[in-house]
Amino acid sequence: MGRLLLATAAGALLLLLVVNAPTTTRIAPEDSHVVHTSPVQDNASLRPLQDRYKVLSKQLSKLIPSQPYIVVDTARNRLYVKHQEKVVLDAIASTGSGVILDKPGEGNSQWVFDTPRGEFLVKTKLTNPTWIKPDWAFIEEGLAVPQNAAERAEQGVLGDYALGFGKGYFIHGTLYTRLLGKNVTHGCIRLNDGDLKGVYTLARVGTPIMIF
Repeated sequence: MGRLLLATAAGALLLLLVVNAPTTTRIAPEDSHVVHTSPVQDNASLRPLQDRYKVLSKQLSKLIPSQPYIVVDTARNRLYVKHQEKVVLDAIASTGSGVILDKPGEGNSQWVFDTPRGEFLVKTKLTNPTWIKPDWAFIEEGLAVPQNAAERAEQGVLGDYALGFGKGYFIHGTLYTRLLGKNVTHGCIRLNDGDLKGVYTLARVGTPIMIF
């Protein structure tokens, strides 16, 4: 799972090598209208960087998963499905709000509604998922937490598909498409129906997910 993170770091290093590539310029005398450069010296100084670039490019190509993988940018609220270096799906998402809610009767314990960052795998793929409402969903609405588990089940709010990636977090649909592009969720990643179907079709159990 560290391959995606290493690939990102290697890509950044490649960019630094390009940006910091040295150039040699010879400044002309004041009475001259021509600026002379020294291409032979420039090429000589660039050659080690070019060789290093080729090596890193080759290493980077080995780090990128051969299968499709999912990248989630929580700052921009975008979800991408990529295959090698090609973006095959680009979706507007909604991610965690960062809101904090106190857990009643548990001292200083709190819920923090962030989307987790890091590397994950798709663990489950569900069709017509049922939302089992957690305690915080009732507390937010000022309702008593039910003792009967059947009272927690709610149909039709997660869309047609859901992809779980651990600890109760899912990529799923939403009834509130007007809020896509905003940080408004309790930690899950919301998509519109069309993009959700695309992700469900492209991903499989075991597909890597990188969230940052």
